[in-house]
Amino acid sequence: MALTKDEKKERVAEYVALLKKSQGIVLAEYGGLAAPGMNTLRDKIREGQGEVHVVKNSLAVLALKEAGLNIPPEKIAGSTLIAFGISDVVGIAKAVVDAAKASEFVSIKGGFLDAKLLSPEEVKTLAALPPLPVIRAQLAGVLKAPAGKIAGVLSAPARNMVGVCKAYSQKQAAA
Repeated sequence: MALTKDEKKERVAEYVALLKKSQGIVLAEYGGLAAPGMNTLRDKIREGQGEVHVVKNSLAVLALKEAGLNIPPEKIAGSTLIAFGISDVVGIAKAVVDAAKASEFVSIKGGFLDAKLLSPEEVKTLAALPPLPVIRAQLAGVLKAPAGKIAGVLSAPARNMVGVCKAYSQKQAAA
């Protein structure tokens, strides 16, 4: 079903709003992917608080240009879906890369991280990073470790003094 001019403008405005909200996007080709596979991909992207849209190439080019993202024409050739990473770009990239591994019908075209154009290999590298909650936990562990060591160092003299007093009292009790 063909879109009217007003519907096209609405779609472009919707895509531009999503692009401006997103920390990054992943572009992929999905030609031949069955509906259950697409639904699985959509569910995984929703879990990462993102959105995925099958886009008409001409509207995608207009939206990307309007959002200030210049894209080579070969990245928008063929059937295109855009996964918008609103809060967790790594999770979105991982979902699309996993879908590409699971299905011969999905292939990574590239993406954007902020305004930087990413190649398919860079998207795969991004997907290999640990998810955001894991990175936060690792950071918390790194920040907590020095504090624990400082507490240990500060309590060591008192602990040693208690040990000396205990040994002295045991010596006195034995005598």
